Amino acid sequence: MLHTRTTPADRRRVLRQRIAQDRLLMMPGALNPLSARLIQDTGFEAAYLSGAVLAADLGLPDIGLTTSTEIAARAQQTTRATDLPVLIDADTGFGEPMNAARTVQLMEDAGLAGLHLEDQVNPKRCGHLDGKSVVAREEMTRRIRAAVDARRDPDFLLMARTDARTIEGLDAAIDRAKAYVDAGADAIFPEALADEREFEAFRAAVDVPLLANMTEFGKSRLLDVHTLQNLGYDIALYPVTFFRLAMGAVEDGLRTLAAEGTQESLLPRMQTRSRLYELLGYADYAAFDSAVHDFTLPPGA
Repeated sequence: MLHTRTTPADRRRVLRQRIAQDRLLMMPGALNPLSARLIQDTGFEAAYLSGAVLAADLGLPDIGLTTSTEIAARAQQTTRATDLPVLIDADTGFGEPMNAARTVQLMEDAGLAGLHLEDQVNPKRCGHLDGKSVVAREEMTRRIRAAVDARRDPDFLLMARTDARTIEGLDAAIDRAKAYVDAGADAIFPEALADEREFEAFRAAVDVPLLANMTEFGKSRLLDVHTLQNLGYDIALYPVTFFRLAMGAVEDGLRTLAAEGTQESLLPRMQTRSRLYELLGYADYAAFDSAVHDFTLPPGA
């Protein structure tokens, strides 16, 4: 009630321990704090905050228009609502290496379990669109070193994302990933790999935890958990899946309401009031409030 039962340090240790296991971690993307609680309630072990979702929720495209402080504030609202470790998309670090350093500390203070930084030019664009550009390898390693130096909790996960596959080719992306690990990255996010062969090649070449981005309508095949497990991946990411589902349902509902003049036919598709109150812990709040108002001091107090 009101807050989580665990500390950020607890959740960071849990994430570290979980990705060290020989079992794929499925990481759904949250839309907002309540959806993060629903991710927890349905049995998942970690949640994600996508830069694309956070931007779209503000009515903005994913082209680097949000700021580090905006993202940190949104993140803190989410980490207050779930006991799951939460990984966040920190784009390019929002500027120069010093900005990346500040971003790490902002995200630590927001209660996150980790973040990923990417090697795109700032401002960036969605990793599955054409026309991306990446910075020189040396510039990205400076970002990573700055992030490592700024980190205060050694369990806070620093992941490096490379977008080089569709620009410089697979071999160059692998070489970049190795350089980023040498610079201090704890894990690697190879963006926009095409197929199982490329996922396999990356796994064979890079000896740290790897994240597979299973975003829809992109350049990568949507691989199931069994396939990703066999390929040796540690995290399967579903960054925008539930945002797309939710927005699709809202759009369909609006069209139905406009056409029919009532929401009656939509009722079977809605989360019920009782389920919403259950998820919110409504009864716990009511019991707490009653206890406060019914409190009386003992004699002589």
